[in-house]
Amino acid sequence: MSFEIYKDKAEEYHFRLKASNGEIILSSEGYSSKAGAMNGIVSVKENSKLDERFESYTDKAGKYRFRLKASNGQVIGTGEAYKSEASCKAGIESVKRWAKEAETKKV
Repeated sequence: MSFEIYKDKAEEYHFRLKASNGEIILSSEGYSSKAGAMNGIVSVKENSKLDERFESYTDKAGKYRFRLKASNGQVIGTGEAYKSEASCKAGIESVKRWAKEAETKKV
């Protein structure tokens, strides 16, 4: 597992947490600086230890998703869309288990 930091077309920095098979498990919102994205990764590592920081929901397309929130309620990252609730829960468990050890790469 690893975090990747990248810059989008709008020149904002984002991070994503990828599984060893290359699947994206968690994606961030845009940050104006690389330092902001790095702080977001630190926040994921800290908050992913706590069950109450995860929120599961069903999106408009009927897919299962999750959000990871900071103590102030701000969304740090959003999970990818899953076809089943069980797969969504497995995604949460992967973040909880692997995020704290994941290395960070710039793409």
